[in-house]
Amino acid sequence: MEAYLNWSGGKDASFSLWQLQQQGGVQVRGLFTTLSEAYRRVSMHGVQEALLDEQARLTGLPLRKAYLPENASMEDYNRIMTEALEAYSAEGIKKAVFGDIFLEDLRAYRETQLAKVGMEGVFPLWKRDSAELVRDFIAAGFKAVIVCVNDRYLPAEFAGRELDVSFLADLPSDVDPCGENGEFHSFVYDGPIFSAPVSFALGETTTRTYTPAGNQGTNCYKDEEDGENCFKKDCFKDDTQTWDTRFHFRELHPVL
Repeated sequence: MEAYLNWSGGKDASFSLWQLQQQGGVQVRGLFTTLSEAYRRVSMHGVQEALLDEQARLTGLPLRKAYLPENASMEDYNRIMTEALEAYSAEGIKKAVFGDIFLEDLRAYRETQLAKVGMEGVFPLWKRDSAELVRDFIAAGFKAVIVCVNDRYLPAEFAGRELDVSFLADLPSDVDPCGENGEFHSFVYDGPIFSAPVSFALGETTTRTYTPAGNQGTNCYKDEEDGENCFKKDCFKDDTQTWDTRFHFRELHPVL
């Protein structure tokens, strides 16, 4: 089976690729990601496009990108994603790989969107124990740095830390070890999927606060400082509608 993999540059996407490469059966033919058109960064990870390109180069897989315009609504997001899915389907790729672990509503949303274009989802990490999963990730030789933390769960000091056993030991009890509820996001810079490590330098930590984006409804939140959008299905997992809106980002500077 041929598939493409939804690529954020983080640990779940990276480990999903590794799992499929080890198991065989599903051949990942390329990576796909969405970025902010204005800022050329991965949404909610804040990672620069150049680092994403370097990751892809070192995997040997082609990277296809979709750019989200400023002031985009959830409808815009769905349209852009549908166009990307139709392009893959036209090329004969009928499977889409995701690194989701246990969020039922998110998986249902993805499968509904895929079904509209005759595609199916592949979820290599689905229902695995989070603590075991992240330990296996580390044991396999992957190295990652934390690039974003949700202020509701973690202080700014966690942004920029290595994803290692020390980091896991310091996590509060209400934080999922894989950050599956949006508690933190990571950037993988080394591991068995890469031909060499990704070079980067740690930069400053910044804090962003998101508020509802006016007439776009509760599906879209806007950064108060620069207007960059964030979509609820991607980064706000609280079903009570008490949305998490404050995040700390650690800048990574490419060293290419």
